[in-house]
Amino acid sequence: MKQGIILINAYTQSEAELNQPRRLQEELKKFGVQTAILRNSPSAIRAEGDFCIFLDKDKYAARALEQRMRLFDRAEAIEICDDKMLTHLALGDIPRPEAISSLLCYTPDAGEDEKFLDEVEARLGYPVVVKENHGSLGRQVYLARNRGELRALVARLRPIPHLYEKFISESAGRDVRVICVGERVVACMKRENDHDFRSNLSAGGRGERCEPDAEMHSIAKRVSARLQLDYCGIDLLLSRDGYLVCEVNSNAFFGGIEQVTGINVAKSYAEHIYTEIYQK
Repeated sequence: MKQGIILINAYTQSEAELNQPRRLQEELKKFGVQTAILRNSPSAIRAEGDFCIFLDKDKYAARALEQRMRLFDRAEAIEICDDKMLTHLALGDIPRPEAISSLLCYTPDAGEDEKFLDEVEARLGYPVVVKENHGSLGRQVYLARNRGELRALVARLRPIPHLYEKFISESAGRDVRVICVGERVVACMKRENDHDFRSNLSAGGRGERCEPDAEMHSIAKRVSARLQLDYCGIDLLLSRDGYLVCEVNSNAFFGGIEQVTGINVAKSYAEHIYTEIYQK
């Protein structure tokens, strides 16, 4: 009997998050593969199966499960994509906005390092994007328009790992979300937001289907191969010099892009998993 596990976060409640495992379960069933949707727990980590679709970000659970079965995505890829600064560093020579990591601070009540603010200001200018290293759906992403706002964000985020990223003004409120399966683009949509610099649908953005061009295909293949991803969502900023990789999400929700494009992303992912596990 062909069987697998779909592991989700222990506390997941939203329909957007629950849609992902349900759609994958539905499509895998068409390939004759039975799956159990399990919430992360000690017993779930000991569950049996031919593979696990890991829809959580618990790096410890991922590594524990990977000792016994094939994970989609792999534990290291999940860990890298869940940390925006690790993603930035791992991308190497793939085009992306310039970024500076926050300073590690063990003293939350320390004063601001004015020399550090000087360097961020000189290298990245204003406005500057400030991102917590861990976050999704456009949350934990801020914009500092001047020294005062930057100083306030630094003070607020001092105990939290975060980064400072060059603001690409021509892409404000606009980007392209590319969904890749097995290093291949399967769906693509433009996202626009007239009221926010973040284009996420969850932040009020709207999506429109678009056809991926040669440059998108090339970047998507390079990103997927570099990070060893079976599945991912890549957000591309639209700079004057071409596309820049903004973020890479190993657990990118596909409900919105399926609705916008009419493309069955879950089927493509299920087919990839079936091929990797049962036909190689």
